[in-house]
Amino acid sequence: MTATNTPPIDVLEDLLAKRYSCRAFKPDPVPRTTIERLLTAAQRTASWCNSQPWQLVITSGEATKKFHDALYPRAARGDPLAGDFAFPREYRGIYLERRRESGFQLYNTLGIARGDKATYAQQALQNFNFFGAPHVAIVTTDEALGVYGAVDCGGYVNNFMLAAQALGLATIPQAALAFYSEAVRHHFGLGDDRRVVCGISFGYADHDHKVNSYRTSRASVADAVRFIDE
Repeated sequence: MTATNTPPIDVLEDLLAKRYSCRAFKPDPVPRTTIERLLTAAQRTASWCNSQPWQLVITSGEATKKFHDALYPRAARGDPLAGDFAFPREYRGIYLERRRESGFQLYNTLGIARGDKATYAQQALQNFNFFGAPHVAIVTTDEALGVYGAVDCGGYVNNFMLAAQALGLATIPQAALAFYSEAVRHHFGLGDDRRVVCGISFGYADHDHKVNSYRTSRASVADAVRFIDE
């Protein structure tokens, strides 16, 4: 039990329920002490053989603007995508249904008409504006660890977001920022052995912006799990 007699599972369930992908941030920077506390918590993430493959670059202030200026033009021009990890070959069945549901929730909230591909593209470009967040974290793994290093980084990303939620911060994990991995490596002077997993834009949520008013659904346990007792 915690000091307030709240069972830890209740605390965890509350954090999981309230976390969402924030798409509008206030410009206010997060104090460095808060960021370091977040990182200290996320550093407890489990990893295969305790390899802890994640390494981060975190931008603040002018560094966030410079990163924007390096990446946004590429996305706006529609430069060829070149991520370090293969993108999904296709979304099919229930995965396609969930993707569409999530997309239409976003578009409906913003008043974007179905089929308006030009406006869809403009909204997608907001990824490269970091949705107005003052900070961006770039998460990388070691090339030699392959997909398992990336899996460990996925666990880290989840714990990063939960720690941020516990500290009153908002986050959005962004595969889009890994679409131009070579440009990211060049901009930050990363070694050729680092593979870009994703980015996380974070800061304080703009709760007054309508884009932050909807929440995505979750499948039931029965949809995801098969119990075998014999």
